[in-house]
Amino acid sequence: MAPMNCSIDDAGNEKLLLEKAGLAANDVSEWFAALPELSSDLKSDSAMCAKFWDLSRRLRAKLPRRTQRAANDAAASDVIHRKERDLRERFLGLHVEELYSKLTAAKSKFLRIEALMPEAAKLVPGLTPGAEALSAERALSLKEKEGLEIDHGILLSHILAHPESGRHLCHAMLQPRTETLDLLPRLTTDGLIDLGTACVSRVGKASVVELRNTKALNALDETTLAPLETAVDLAILDRHTEIAVLRGGTVEHAKYAGRRIFSAGINLTHLYQGKISFLFYFLHAMGYENKIFRGIARGDASPDDVAGSTVEKPWIAVVDTFAIGGGCQHLLVMDYVLAEAGAYLTLPARKEGIIPGVANLRLPRFVGDRLARQAIMYGRKIDCDSPEGRLICDEIAPTDKLDAALAQAVDGLTSSGVVSVVGNRRQFRVAQEPLDLFRRYLALYAREQAYCHFNDRLIANLERHWNARSRKI
Repeated sequence: MAPMNCSIDDAGNEKLLLEKAGLAANDVSEWFAALPELSSDLKSDSAMCAKFWDLSRRLRAKLPRRTQRAANDAAASDVIHRKERDLRERFLGLHVEELYSKLTAAKSKFLRIEALMPEAAKLVPGLTPGAEALSAERALSLKEKEGLEIDHGILLSHILAHPESGRHLCHAMLQPRTETLDLLPRLTTDGLIDLGTACVSRVGKASVVELRNTKALNALDETTLAPLETAVDLAILDRHTEIAVLRGGTVEHAKYAGRRIFSAGINLTHLYQGKISFLFYFLHAMGYENKIFRGIARGDASPDDVAGSTVEKPWIAVVDTFAIGGGCQHLLVMDYVLAEAGAYLTLPARKEGIIPGVANLRLPRFVGDRLARQAIMYGRKIDCDSPEGRLICDEIAPTDKLDAALAQAVDGLTSSGVVSVVGNRRQFRVAQEPLDLFRRYLALYAREQAYCHFNDRLIANLERHWNARSRKI
């Protein structure tokens, strides 16, 4: 049965494409016949869709692997994926509210994104990739992947586009991580927690979070996500401090040995090697970065709805050497940015071929629309100690005076207490980026970033601009 938006001629052409790729005519006919018309009943629609998605998986498995496909094979794969994803879009357009309600027991429990996706795969098989398929996919380099995680983006897009479900998911991502609550007593007594690629320590009135991916210029990757978010949680919840600081640790790279670096952004080598999942972008944007911006939410009150619905502190970023990509994105949620003289900022999305997180929403507030487009779409470098850089950076200090400048900034922001500072940051946030604006941005971002992440152009860009084939780390 042809879908409603497809003519008989289109369906005939698609069948021909599949058969040209060597797929058996009977298998192709069975697959087209299984494409369902949907109703308003979640149970029956789930069963019909699961059957179609299973047949799609079996049909796709008869094609060569992605890097070995001839033109006919690639065209057939595109047809299968398009039909699968069109059906997911239609299914979610009808059922996302009820689906999310079932996944969260009528919103009575919080599920983080990384727990929500596999639960969705169990509830409606084929809606998102199952554990076995995902495990096999994650073992491949980016150019070898089938792109199954695009389905995560489609589901996230629909959840976030639904106001109540999307707000609940944002709320879930602002809860403290389980390990945070286990470690908090130790931080209270020891004043320091070393999490490997991140560390949090108490220095006077400040909780200092340090990123320590030292072999990769403090790049952001799967090894930094949980440690950095846990460190941010601990910094916010430590009752013995009034303010939090984010800084990059000293790196091992020969060119910068012994120097601190704020962050080199997403680990492009890991991206090329297939070690960065699609959900990485959301664990970054909706996890620790949003906690820096919005604080840690109470379980019984939606963030920003009522006073006191979040526990938060003012944040200072210290930019040593450079803040690239995701590192630069962090600066856009800070209350004060102190930069080393000679440091610079870039958002090299054009050379990478991805969307730089929430920067498209936030950067224009700092530098205006035109400069934001130059930075994101044309790779413009911004020196911290320039008129443009000072729209993001509050203070520039020489390398040998940076620690003293940080101590002074901490003093300045806490000398009259932080109650009014926290109150003011909340009012700025509610006026500039209410939670619903953030949610709506992410709803579109989820789908756009998913297709960017698995696009052939991203792979070509990494090989051209990053020499990704020859890198090992």
